[in-house]
Amino acid sequence: MQLLNFPAYNFRFKNNENKVQIFDAIRKKFVVLQPEEWVRQHVVHYLMQEKKYPKSLINVEKQLKINNLTKRYDVVIFNSDGSIHLLVECKAPEIKISQAVFDQIARYNMQLQATYLMVTNGLEHYYCKMDLLKEKYTFLRQIPDFSR
Repeated sequence: MQLLNFPAYNFRFKNNENKVQIFDAIRKKFVVLQPEEWVRQHVVHYLMQEKKYPKSLINVEKQLKINNLTKRYDVVIFNSDGSIHLLVECKAPEIKISQAVFDQIARYNMQLQATYLMVTNGLEHYYCKMDLLKEKYTFLRQIPDFSR
């Protein structure tokens, strides 16, 4: 797999029916290693190891309903009160981060109401802080580290 713009992490791999799988520590299972999954696993490790978010507050690949359509978010970090702290949209490295990607995460966030957003293809990372009352966002250099 392609080197990404993240620190190096120790991942667990296995072969199953001629497909490489990577262990997802959040879902506690091996999943097929696709380019977007490679990015998603780096994001999860980055959030746990660099930003110190507890595994117990991280959720990966869950369904949500938007206008009667079933969608899946990539990564969410919850606050201890159950509200959503961070919503992450992962794309494969060959996918350019475009306005359409920002539109996608904005649609998801209309329902989820996260305080922070992160969009990444593993090579480029964008972070924003939402002002849900004013329906505006501010781009940030980084997302904040975990704080209790």
